[in-house]
Formats: sequence, structure tokens, C-alpha cells
Amino acid sequence: MASYEGFVLFSLLFSFIPMIISLRSITPDISIHYNETLVSAAGTFEAGFFSLRNSQSLYFCIWYKNLTPRTIVWVANRDTPLDNNPTAIFKVTDGGNPIILYGSGTIVWSSNASITVQMPVLLLLDTGNLVVQNGSSTGNIVWQSFDYPGDTLLPGMILHLNRVSGVYNSLTSWKNTGDPSRGDFSYHLVGHGFPQLVISKGSTLLYRLGSWNGFFFSGIPWETLYSYFTFSFVLTEQEVHFHYEPLNSSIVSRYMITPTGAVQRFLWSYQTETWQLFLSGPVDQCDNYAFCGANSECNVNNSPQCECLTGYTPKSPEKWNSLDRTDGCVRKVNLDCDNRDGFLKYTGMKLPDTSSSWLDKNMTLQECEIQCLKNCSCIAYSNLDIRDGGSGCMIWFNNIMDMRKENSEGQEIHIRVAASELDNSKNNSNKKKLAGILGGVGTLILGITIAGYVLYLKRKKLRKSGKDTVINKEDDIEKYEKENIDLPTFDFSTISNATDQFSPSNILGEGGYGPVYKGELNGREIAVKRLSLKSGQGPQEFKNEVLLIANLQHRNLVKLLGCCIQSDERILIYEYMPNRSLDKFIFDHIRSKELDWNKRLHIISGIARGLVYLHQDSRLRIIHRDLKTSNILLDNDMNPKISDFGLARAFGGDHAEANTIRVVGTHGYMPPEYAVYGSFSVKTDVFSFGVIVLEMISGRKNREFFDTQHNLNLLGYAWRLWSEDRPLGLIADTLSDSVIEVEALRCIQIGLLCVQERQDDRPDMSSVVLMLNGERALPNPRQPGFYPHEVVSSSSKHELSSTNEVSISLLQPR
Repeated sequence: MASYEGFVLFSLLFSFIPMIISLRSITPDISIHYNETLVSAAGTFEAGFFSLRNSQSLYFCIWYKNLTPRTIVWVANRDTPLDNNPTAIFKVTDGGNPIILYGSGTIVWSSNASITVQMPVLLLLDTGNLVVQNGSSTGNIVWQSFDYPGDTLLPGMILHLNRVSGVYNSLTSWKNTGDPSRGDFSYHLVGHGFPQLVISKGSTLLYRLGSWNGFFFSGIPWETLYSYFTFSFVLTEQEVHFHYEPLNSSIVSRYMITPTGAVQRFLWSYQTETWQLFLSGPVDQCDNYAFCGANSECNVNNSPQCECLTGYTPKSPEKWNSLDRTDGCVRKVNLDCDNRDGFLKYTGMKLPDTSSSWLDKNMTLQECEIQCLKNCSCIAYSNLDIRDGGSGCMIWFNNIMDMRKENSEGQEIHIRVAASELDNSKNNSNKKKLAGILGGVGTLILGITIAGYVLYLKRKKLRKSGKDTVINKEDDIEKYEKENIDLPTFDFSTISNATDQFSPSNILGEGGYGPVYKGELNGREIAVKRLSLKSGQGPQEFKNEVLLIANLQHRNLVKLLGCCIQSDERILIYEYMPNRSLDKFIFDHIRSKELDWNKRLHIISGIARGLVYLHQDSRLRIIHRDLKTSNILLDNDMNPKISDFGLARAFGGDHAEANTIRVVGTHGYMPPEYAVYGSFSVKTDVFSFGVIVLEMISGRKNREFFDTQHNLNLLGYAWRLWSEDRPLGLIADTLSDSVIEVEALRCIQIGLLCVQERQDDRPDMSSVVLMLNGERALPNPRQPGFYPHEVVSSSSKHELSSTNEVSISLLQPR
């Protein structure tokens, strides 16, 4: 009797366990139900119904079967989600059309395939391609998911363009990491002139990956790619095709466009069992389409990054000097339009926009030059294919757009100049060579004579100054500071007039550096930061900010437009940020409602990208040291921009750590190793970022929040909620209507990872960006940095130059 009761109980329990049934193929009389999946022959991919990130919507997806976490590569009904309903089925019709419908018969999604086959069979291939075949014979495919990409380009998937009709397929971003519906960004081929790969937002071209050069697209480093993949680019009069394949089957790869418009290539690591970021773009400001305007080149290794081509001058000098290069450059003198014109060779370049180019596959480079000279509108020529020494001809007309300096993988282009400009260029080149020889000899002699003396003075000065002792290559920093900083300077009277004689009514705020005024200069709104004569800060902080910010260009960094140095005046001129600073939103009960969850996540991601640029992608590794909500400014579109670099420090070479006996910054955002021991590194900014994340989620200031019951600040409170398995209790009430809980949970975990007590436990910012995009598994955080405020403030070892929310160089909102 007992055994019978046990059997009944086991049967009842078993009936409540959903059975996942795996199928190899389906026909019109077989459907895939809620608890069934379709598996490829070798078990590489799996397809079935899935609820993304705990949402209430149901999608039919394709994912890697044996990789964790589950990685979605294609979604059928991305724009038509189902209610989380177990009656949903996926099937193929008698005519061979894949559809999704409720059990009631209502069609929710259809492939709308214009096919009719007698014996349709639907199966999932080991490439991740969902196909409909006519009968059981392989290869007889009449419909395939590879023709309708989502956000992911898998090996074997083809991007194609019909050059006659203009029809193309594209990768399209998800709306956000938890919503696969079509987002704003697409990645596709365009066919005007010589076809190119681009990223666009709607109809606006944002980034141009370049034209095919025989190996790869000219704007992407390709040599490393060839260690893992083979690429195919087919161009005919009617069609353009592009796809890639791994060199061997052990390489698991995917390429995707993110909800923010970036493209990322991942490789699966069998050692760590995680996706490793292999390549990502856009990389820097020069990747922005036409960042420097027409007839110019962009070079991130130069300062300034934009430079007119030889023979050209800024079209709008005043705007150009104000760092607005959108008008580009125009010729100094007209072409002669005869055989007297010549060409200057630029090497290592990403070729300009080819949408208005002309090409011939069979011409030599010499024939290409002759062809260009025949047409007065032709302004440049280059090889079409760089393999085997170069072949083919491509020429440009009227203006060139979006050319940048690349590394060794760039190619040559020849720019047409008038005879007079060509002579000047040659004369200048000869003069530079002679000057270089003489200067080199003189420098060698002088250097040998005074090198020891300079080194002695430098060390002596460093010992006496009491300022930061930077553990890095000092020569790298000196070289950086001695470069020509092309920053516009303004007369004091001009700035005074722009701010209505520094009228108190124009003051936006005031910090340790001095007041910040709103002004108008040449019809443009500006923010003017004026060093106060009473300020404890001075020329060093002013110089520091000018040297660093003038050489930084990134969408998430505030732009320095110029400066004024006159008598005792030290003035900085910035772009004006109409929404002022982040703290004025998140800590204000009324204005915080203007920042819903999506906006906050957008701001968090933007700050992270800005820090990646500072720590990794700029010429020198830069540590901000005073990152906080009041130093995050917001533009019209609520895009975040990191500001106030008066306390920042730069590192040369591979060094990334320093010690100081003068701790500066803002309490509540400092990590323990910096506040107590004066040790700072990139992980200092990571800690500050983590504090900002937790403040944005909770709507509370770390410094001011106090949990009286447990004697904890905001970080301690967040950690207690996490440890008690109720982290969502941290979310501000104003976010209750808009928050996506799974995203908020991820951000809380990232915030806690960033504020861990040991700096070695904190992730770097490039890893944080991947975590925010859901592309990297999150480890469990450890205890955050608990350090009593009174211990920090009473330290006798350090000079504390900032208290509360006032830093040594606070830039208030503008």
C-alpha cells in the first residue's frame, strides 16, 4: 500500500514538472509548443519559446544550446511579442510559411514567405540558420532566417544589397537589452558609388566602416581578424554580398550591433566559459561620420585631431578655432585644371566616403592619375585593391568626406593640389628636413650637456613641492605637455562682454575654483569658469585642465572651447549644458521624475563609455579623481558629459598607479585606498562610478544617507539589502512606474562590484560596459569599502583639500 501511495505521489509531482521535448524537424502536421524546442543536428543551436529577462512577453528565439548564459542570436516575433501564454505554437503551413499563433488559431507572426512547396520541412541547421526545405533533401532551401537578420551576424550569414533596386538587409539593434524589438540603429551596406558598410540611426549616417580594400573594410583593423576568419566580398553590377566564416569549427563567434549603436565581435573562450570581446567600434571621435568636415583628415594621435588637407584652409576660421569643424575646409587657390596640377600622397589612411566615387577594376595607378587629371572636378585617386602591391582605380570628385589617419593597415591616397601649393609643400618639406638635421645636432649636444642638471633640478623640485608623486614615465608626460595645444584664446574684454561683465544674474554656480557664468559668444551659448582671486586653487589646476581637456574628444566628455589668460585672470570657456548637472535631477524630489529608468540607464552607460575613453582609448591614461554627480553634465538630449578635470592625473606608458601626500576629491566618492593611504589608479574612478550608479538607482546621496539602525552609509545599506536578498528595495520610489527590474538588479550588482573594498576586486571600465550591455556574466560582489568619515577627516598624514560636496575644482551645472 505504501509503495502504491509513493507511486501516486511521484506521479503527481512529475505532472507539475514541465517536460522539455527536443525535436529535430517539423512538418505541417507537427508544431513546436511552449515546452518544446527544435535542436540542430550536432546540438549547436536550439530554438523555442523564451521569456527574455523575466519579462511578461514570449518570443520564439534561436540561441546557443550549450553556452551559459543563454545567448539569443535571432528572434522571430521581435516586434510582435506574445503574452506569456502556454498555448502559443510555432509551425510551418502546408505551403511552407513559418508562423506563430495562439492555440485559438490567431496568427501573431508570419514570415510572409512568398513560396508554395509540396512537402515543406522546417529544421534548424548547425550554423544557427532556421530553414524551410522542399522535402527531406538537404540544400533545397526555399526560406531561411539568415535572409532576415536580427541584431547578430553569424558566420555564413550574408549581408547583401541589390544595386539596381536599392533593397538590402541589415542588422538592427534591439530597443534595449531586455527588449528585442527594432531599435534605432542599423548596420548595412550602401551602394552609391563604391559600396560601403555603415551604421545609421534612421536615415542619418553615424559611422562609416569604410569601403572594401581587398582584405577588409578600410576603417577596421583587419590583420588580426585574418588569424581567425576568412571574409568574402562579392561585387557585381547588380549585387553586393559580404559574409565571413571561421578558419576552423572550434572558433565560436558572433558579431552584433548593440542598442547604443556600437558594433562588437565576440569569441567564445572555452577556458573561462565566457564571451570575450574581440573587436569593438566606434573607437573614438574620428569614427563619427565627417567629424572634421569636408577636405580634412582626422587623426586621434594629433592635437587638434582635425587638420585641413594641404592646399586647403578652414571654410569658417572662427568656428574652426572654436573647435566646430562641421563646415570643413576649402581650397586656398583654385586648381589650374591642366597638367601643372600635382598630387600629394597621404599614407596609412582610411579612405574617404566613396558614395560619389568612380572606379575601374582594371586600371593601373598611373592610369588612374591620368584619368583624374582629365577632369577638373577630380580631387583624389587611390588603388581600389591593396593586395599584391595594389590594383584598380578609384577617384573622388569635388569634395572628400570622412578621411582619417589609420595605423599600418591604412592605405595610400593621392590628393590633388594646384602647382603653387605643390611647390610650397615641397619647399616646406625641404626646409623641415634641413631644420631637422641642424636641430637634431644641436639638440644632441645641448642634451648631453644639461641632461644631468635637468634631472637633478626635477628631482629636487619634486621633493620640495609636496605634490603628487606619479609612478610612471615622466618623460612621456613631459612630451605630452610640450606638444602644441591648439586651444583658442580669447581677450578678457570678449569674455566679459559675453557674460554681461560677469553679471551676478548669469552665475550658474560656484565651486572651489570660482564662479561659473552663462554667456553667449558668436551666437553660441557658453559656460565660463573664472578663477576666483580668493580661491585656494590656481595656475596649476588651470594648466592641468587645459592640457588634459584640450586633447580629449569624446561624446561623453565636456568640450573645452577656449581659455583666457590675462594679468591674474584664468578663465575657461566650455560648451553650455542646458540641463546642467546630474545631481540637480536625481536628488531633487520634483525633477527626479523627469529621469525615468531608460534615461538613467542611458546616462549610466554614457558615463561608463566616457571613462573607458579616459582610461583606455585616449593618448594617455587619465584618472579623473573627482568623479561625482555634480561633475556629470547633461546636454539637451540628456546625454551625460564628464566635466572638471582640474584634479585629473595622466599616465604615460603602461603605468596606471600613483601615490600622493595631498588627497583631493570629494568624500563619499573616494575609495578607501585613496582616502586613507593616498593611492590612486583607474580603480579610483571605478569606485566613484559605482557610487554614482547606486545614487542614481536610489535617488540618495552616499555622503548624506545614514541608516541609523545599522550605522551604515548608502553603500553599506545597498550591501545589506543585497546580502538579505532584497536588493530591489534600493530602487527610488520615483522609478516604480518605469523601472525594468531585471536591468535595475544588474545595475545594482555592477554598482556593488565597482565599490568593493579591495581595488583588485573591482572590474575595469571596459568590463563594466560589457556588463551593462548584458554581454558578460556578473560575479558576486564582495563587501564594499566601509571607512568611517571621521577617520578620513582626522588623518594627520594627508592634506584634505575637499570636504562635503565641494572639491578643489568643482564645476557647477551650466
